Amino acid sequence: MNTPPSTLTLTKKSHSCIRLERDGQSLVIDPGGFSEEDAAVGTDAILVTHEHPDHFDEARLRAGLESNPAAQVWTLRSVAEKLSAAFPGRIHTVGHGDTFSAAGFDVQVHGELHAVIHPDIPRITNIGFLVDGSVFHPGDALTVPGRPVDTLLLPVMAPWNKISEVIDYVREVGPRRAIDIHDALLTDLARPIYDRQIGALGGADHGRLAPGDATRL
Repeated sequence: MNTPPSTLTLTKKSHSCIRLERDGQSLVIDPGGFSEEDAAVGTDAILVTHEHPDHFDEARLRAGLESNPAAQVWTLRSVAEKLSAAFPGRIHTVGHGDTFSAAGFDVQVHGELHAVIHPDIPRITNIGFLVDGSVFHPGDALTVPGRPVDTLLLPVMAPWNKISEVIDYVREVGPRRAIDIHDALLTDLARPIYDRQIGALGGADHGRLAPGDATRL
């Protein structure tokens, strides 16, 4: 008899932070300064896309690593260098094209650079994570992973994007559904406009979750 696939649960944290859980294990992506102070506490694995403080907050990562002595971090070099001395053997540096297993999840790394904020601002490195070939978190970039994606975590509002780019990104990736992230700067007044336009023009089911809300994928 075939064993049915385990349920994957996604919990939205504030801004760009999300938590994935399956079979008693969990993985958190981008517990930054706009997310809850305990966003990484109790998790088994932490992934960080880049060094900007709304995605990487050292205190939140330390809290996660200290709460679970078996927890590990996968991230790019600029973040890893800030933590590796304090947590030897638990901080892993990854880049575009790498694959690894974290807390029972298979992860692929896609992307190399942060989106352009302004031509006068040097671009930093940024990586995205495709989890179990299904859920893609691009960090601060409109990276197209070049393979089918079921759930796209969509940076809906940032200093480096505009809604036409967000809509075209959904179209290019072609996911079954898009769920908003990078939304702490988006006011409740503006949300219905984004919902309507992305939903009507993106070509995928589009939704958003309030911090703390969860959905089964």
